[in-house]
Amino acid sequence: MDTDGGSASPAPRKRADARRNEKTLLDAAATAFVTSGVDVPVRDIAAKAGVGIGTIYRHFPTRADLIVGVYQHQVEACAAAGPALLANSSTPHAALAQWIDLFVDFLATKHGLAEALQSDDAAFKALHAYFLDRLMPVCTQLLDAAAKAGEIRPDLGAYELLRGVGNLCIGADSDPGYDARRMVELVIAGLRIH
Repeated sequence: MDTDGGSASPAPRKRADARRNEKTLLDAAATAFVTSGVDVPVRDIAAKAGVGIGTIYRHFPTRADLIVGVYQHQVEACAAAGPALLANSSTPHAALAQWIDLFVDFLATKHGLAEALQSDDAAFKALHAYFLDRLMPVCTQLLDAAAKAGEIRPDLGAYELLRGVGNLCIGADSDPGYDARRMVELVIAGLRIH
């Protein structure tokens, strides 16, 4: 009996440790991709994550797997933040503004991945649909809550807003005189009903 209990207990801990390792790896890879590009050496990502190279390859056998993993991890973090912000912010508009700020951070990571994501690798084909499927409902929820509260115009759709914010962020990394975040803040402030 003790043997069975001992066998069952360590397995969930390993899975929790594996999930923690994977999250640490994905965060480190996202940072490395933004600062050094997607061709950054795997050993640099491993060092930043505090793990061995073998751990990266156990979770992500190819660079494409790692890129897809980073992208999905960032989408999931952004998607999960929406409802939490709505529940904990002073107003729905404040939640929307904070979420859009996180979305801009995601776009910075995405633009670091842009060249790789446009390649012919089959692993990247479904990512745009994944992005829309996960983030459009969250953005819609935030917009609907702010419109219902009478804080913003009710005629703006999630796709329109996400596309507009995305367009404002294009090229920000290559032009130090352009402040995409400030432009996005102006758009979000402009949604308010005065």
